[in-house]
Amino acid sequence: MESDSANRLAVLIDADNAQPTIVEGLMTEIAKYGTASVKRIYGDWTQPSLGGWKKSLLEHSILPMQQFGYTKGKNATDSAMIIDAMDLLYSGNFDGFCIVSSDSDFTRLAARIRESGLTVYGFGERKTPAPFASACDKFIYTEVLRAGEDEPEKITKFSASKLKQDTKLINIIRNAIDASSDDDGWAQLGPVGSNIAKQSPQFDPRNYGYRKLRDLIVATKLFEVQEKRSADGQSKRLQVRDMRRK
Repeated sequence: MESDSANRLAVLIDADNAQPTIVEGLMTEIAKYGTASVKRIYGDWTQPSLGGWKKSLLEHSILPMQQFGYTKGKNATDSAMIIDAMDLLYSGNFDGFCIVSSDSDFTRLAARIRESGLTVYGFGERKTPAPFASACDKFIYTEVLRAGEDEPEKITKFSASKLKQDTKLINIIRNAIDASSDDDGWAQLGPVGSNIAKQSPQFDPRNYGYRKLRDLIVATKLFEVQEKRSADGQSKRLQVRDMRRK
């Protein structure tokens, strides 16, 4: 679900439910989907626990939004972030939103933004409740953002046997190939990836230790992958097929 840089995105970060160590990877990931026209982070900046954010905010020009905790045990940050999100939505200046939090309180916000025809990219830890992740068009676990390009040793690749045991994963891939395939069972990789994203917003090959969808599909040893050149020989496309169709 990658978009071009012309897409204007509003990035809203819940400082209480995110870590400053993700910021560099976060901004790199967001750049795949568009331009971060607005970058705001919400929290009570009088609290020492948020002191670690300062360097990252300055480096990436993220605007800190102050929200005092009026009542102990209540999170006023969520309300402030939701109000700002709706104001930005109604401005009509954006093509999508990036909501960075592991808090299920943003489930309805994500759904409401999508109802208006905008794309929602969610970012949160693996502990993020499923309803919030499913409410987004695409959800990226922040653990994969910490294990960046310079730290490949931190990414543990699932073996073929372990991937095969994940019946949900295999069924998602098979369904996506079946939905996009020709009469011989071959499907172009691009449409397959788009179909997978529609079935499961949380899907990301990096969750299984693979950078690309092709690498993950090959690793399962359940699908064929081939390159097919165009009639003029100027371009090539990747195709995949369930080995059961042989």
